[in-house]
Amino acid sequence: MDRLEAMRVFTRIVERRSFTLAAQDTGAPRSTVTTVIREMEARLGVRLLQRTTRTVTPTLDGEAYYRRCLAILDDVEDAEGAFKGARPKGLLRVDVQGTLARHFLMPGLPDFFAQHPDIELSMSESDRWVDPVQEGVDCVLRYGQLPDSDLVARRVAMLERLTCASREYLARFGTPASLDDLAGHRIVGIRRLTTSHVTPLEFGVDGNFRVVELPATLSVTGPESYLKGLQLGLGLAQVPRFHVEEDLAAGRLVEILRDTPPPSMPVSLVYPRSRQLSPRVRAFLDWAAQAFAARLRTPAADVP
Repeated sequence: MDRLEAMRVFTRIVERRSFTLAAQDTGAPRSTVTTVIREMEARLGVRLLQRTTRTVTPTLDGEAYYRRCLAILDDVEDAEGAFKGARPKGLLRVDVQGTLARHFLMPGLPDFFAQHPDIELSMSESDRWVDPVQEGVDCVLRYGQLPDSDLVARRVAMLERLTCASREYLARFGTPASLDDLAGHRIVGIRRLTTSHVTPLEFGVDGNFRVVELPATLSVTGPESYLKGLQLGLGLAQVPRFHVEEDLAAGRLVEILRDTPPPSMPVSLVYPRSRQLSPRVRAFLDWAAQAFAARLRTPAADVP
């Protein structure tokens, strides 16, 4: 087995956490897969995989080598896929914020796979900032302002936000008619993972933004827990409208302070800067942008 094929076997073992499953995926005998890794470790002089009776995990050296293998294999695929008419195929690794994926991406995945039957999608979920280069993913879907980086960010949507509360909360604390009425109110706080800072409320006032800090009955780091705290009447919150449409329609939540809405927030697809996107990444970027556009009824931007 040549070195490129050995790299493909190795990356599959890391992704599947199993010699047996990797052998099934690559069509190689399990004994061959075992031999390939043994020879690879001997050639490199390091242990790449930690084996137990139940799973296989990469060592620190194995994780570093895995990322280098991904880059090499992607470069080979990009070179071959650059020719006109290349069909998108292969493993596509994306990291998403789960709420966005469930509302905007998951409903359309059957159509995506019908259009691109040779693509295999590996989707991980997190709310923290993920660098696709360092963590071995092809692209990242994120909500909110992005940190400065050398990565390419394609904005696919601007999500309208609103301030709201449960009926039970408003019955207890009163319904504020203006920002001056917010004294004495409480919020469900969304906490930044990097700083543990609770994000204050923001309101648009005469073309500017006014920040209001209120005590948080509960602070969380994830959007689903944030929404649950809001639904339970634990405080005011500012959320994307799509996330609370059903609660608003059913009367479980009430929009307040409509004349001073919070700023809309971007949704972006982030991917490494390169001269040539692989066909599978370009196919996913185009489809994801269209999925957001269809859901929000806005035009989809082109991939740069």
